[in-house]
Amino acid sequence: MTHPTDIGRVLAPSSHLRIALYLAAAGVPVLPLRAGKVPFGNCPACAKNACGGRPNMKTPGPCACPAPCHGWAAATTDCHVINSAQWARAWREAAAVAYHPGGAGLTVVDLDNPAAVAWAREVLPSTQSVTTTRGEHWIYRGTMQSVNGVRDGVDIKSTMAYARWLGPGTGTITALPGVVRALAVKEPATFRPALHSIAVPAQAGGGGGACRHRTPAYLERGITMAEQRITEARSAIHTTVYRTFLAVLSTHGRCGCLTEAHIARLFAAAQGKGESPRHCADAWTNARTALGM
Repeated sequence: MTHPTDIGRVLAPSSHLRIALYLAAAGVPVLPLRAGKVPFGNCPACAKNACGGRPNMKTPGPCACPAPCHGWAAATTDCHVINSAQWARAWREAAAVAYHPGGAGLTVVDLDNPAAVAWAREVLPSTQSVTTTRGEHWIYRGTMQSVNGVRDGVDIKSTMAYARWLGPGTGTITALPGVVRALAVKEPATFRPALHSIAVPAQAGGGGGACRHRTPAYLERGITMAEQRITEARSAIHTTVYRTFLAVLSTHGRCGCLTEAHIARLFAAAQGKGESPRHCADAWTNARTALGM
């Protein structure tokens, strides 16, 4: 499959319809967006899902109705549908082109403000990025569930979601990293048994992996930002603590660089938000289990 950014670098179509056709030819499911960055509403025959909609809304493409109905699920690579009379009015009124990242084998990390962009540059592996009105889209190769609000100003758009097409962007697209997948993981409702003490393991990852840190300062920045994320949480403290532990372990937990001092700092930040030593230990254990450590 030709990657959509390759199409964007070769051709610069002037109309939404032409952009959509080029993307569809590259295997990227597309749909029109109206003003406000929202899909066109269902037609009268499909209003309130009277037509039955897409089966479970899990796959892109139109239902039996030839109109661009059902939001993200209307996204298609069928150029005959995209260029049909039933879609013509939508293209005339369209304010933008959207695509279904999951249908193209992609995940978009939507960074909606400068603080979110700064966080991504510190924490996430570099990849292709596209400038948006208020921030950036970071695009990775690979799919996952879509989740809004994984942290302030950060949404994940992949399966069962749409993202605006804003051009090819810059940089080289890379594989979807574990640290992004970890953002979407919710803490298990039931904790595994854990010790009541605050004792932490001396080697979080067993020291068996190769260290991928560019400099010692990279690890220090990661721990500092994790402390800050926990400290600045205003709600969902349990979930924030678990996700933060999961992200730290995903990035730093397999090379043996984490020390008792680092882990104790994370526990201290969590306890400063009212978490008990028991919950900290449980959350850490659950995060390691989720990552197979």
